Amino acid sequence: MDHDLALERERHQMEEIRELDYEELLVEEVDGNESSDDDDANDHFRGTSVSAEFAFDPCLASLHTYLGEVEDTRSRMAFLDGGVLLNLPLFYLEGVVLFPEATLPLRVIQPNFVAALQRALKQADAPYTLGVVRAYRDTVDGQMRFATTGTTAEIRQLRRLDDGSLNVLTRGQQRFRLRRRWIDVEGAPCGEVQIIQEDSPLRTPRDAVGRLSTVRNLHTNRGFGARRSGHGNEVGDSDTMSEDSFSSEVPLSERRLSESALASSYCCSDTNDASTSGEDENFGSESDHKSEGSNLANSIGSIHSDDSNKGVNASLEIGQEVASDRKIHRNVGWGKNSVSRLREVPSAFWPSWVYRMYDSYHLAQQVADMWNKIVKAPNMDGLARKPDLLSFHIASKMPVSESTRQELLEIDGVSYRLRREIELLESFDRVRCKTCQTVIARRSDMLVMSSDGPLGAYVNPHGFVHEVMTLLEAKDLILVGHPVKKYSWFPGYVWTITYCATCETQMGWLFSATSKALKPRSFWGIRSSQVADDMS
Repeated sequence: MDHDLALERERHQMEEIRELDYEELLVEEVDGNESSDDDDANDHFRGTSVSAEFAFDPCLASLHTYLGEVEDTRSRMAFLDGGVLLNLPLFYLEGVVLFPEATLPLRVIQPNFVAALQRALKQADAPYTLGVVRAYRDTVDGQMRFATTGTTAEIRQLRRLDDGSLNVLTRGQQRFRLRRRWIDVEGAPCGEVQIIQEDSPLRTPRDAVGRLSTVRNLHTNRGFGARRSGHGNEVGDSDTMSEDSFSSEVPLSERRLSESALASSYCCSDTNDASTSGEDENFGSESDHKSEGSNLANSIGSIHSDDSNKGVNASLEIGQEVASDRKIHRNVGWGKNSVSRLREVPSAFWPSWVYRMYDSYHLAQQVADMWNKIVKAPNMDGLARKPDLLSFHIASKMPVSESTRQELLEIDGVSYRLRREIELLESFDRVRCKTCQTVIARRSDMLVMSSDGPLGAYVNPHGFVHEVMTLLEAKDLILVGHPVKKYSWFPGYVWTITYCATCETQMGWLFSATSKALKPRSFWGIRSSQVADDMS
């Protein structure tokens, strides 16, 4: 039944495409002095999804109908175990970063890549699978370089043409490390790759910092009953530690630092209490706080000594934040009930807000909320329950430069990738030309013209793959040549090449509607390979 519905939907979409192709070619000039009605419509389209007011169906772009009739390969490979070594034919693509679950269209023309594709169709170890690696030119010597982290791509659809070329639709599967590469006897580029073992999303970072009971439980030695963990949830025996276990696992100096940090953050709620009484405890002078802050940073840095540099840097930042917090509250008095209340505070290494910094599910929801607010479609709430998939999906659709997206691909650890995406979403505001740094658009100019999101991969008739971000408005761009209808990535639109007005670098294309009934009337497609790394 689902298969029949899918076929019916596809037939309906193809009918829409044919209707658009039969429309009379009426190219509209880009004019900044449009009517107020058009301005109101543009305000609705900017940074949003394609709604019912659009005459364009965003599903059409994701079908890649310009490739013609393609047939399913009906071959699906099971996911490989992490650490597995295998030999794969390679595709080196300049300006492209493929992520797991992302769609990659290919038009295979060059003989070496035709040989690589033929090898992928025949191989036994990983049938219908090839490796995709980003190629880029070194800014110093201009030589071609190849990334060492790539993604396997499964061939989903295929069409053989009379001239020997092939049109292919692939889908990203798993990340890998490229160990070595060579050219086989048939001229196909090949490589030995090792599949990356992906970390399972963590609800909290308790596996890294320990699971401890509350101060009251430690002092009263109540054993292993149900207690509160570091993130404030009721937990059973497996999530608590006895006082003896706590003492054996954590040095006394670190335990005091932990309790001191918790006390510092806890006393924020006691700012209106009376001055300190004789029963209150003294947590040291300002110089002591600074020293403890430094030791605290070093302590958590050692906890994460086996993690990446990003994890260590984040840990040091936490220590500095806690030290700063202590400085702010160093003169805050302790109320009469402060000590008794402190016994209820979880005696984990860090407060709950620190745990949330590495809680994959909390970070995933934060990323989804930011994405829904900025882009508004497609909605990410469903993927928020799968942090690993969400991190790859956002990275594949985020309209940032290709080098930044390669950085996201290389990050190991779901929480670290999500934290970097949050940072990018918070700082991303301007789209600049990579060559001259001219600002050509802002984040609010983003437009979703594909069901995949505001950024997608498309291939031209010559076999070059471009990752394109779609914008409703752009500035300081000039048009070159006449509008072309053939091989348009967006049915019903013609395309015109556009250059940066300052440095004359080819930035992308202007897409113009062939009918007045089609909305939006025009939009821009900017190549991510020509976008500067600095998006602030």
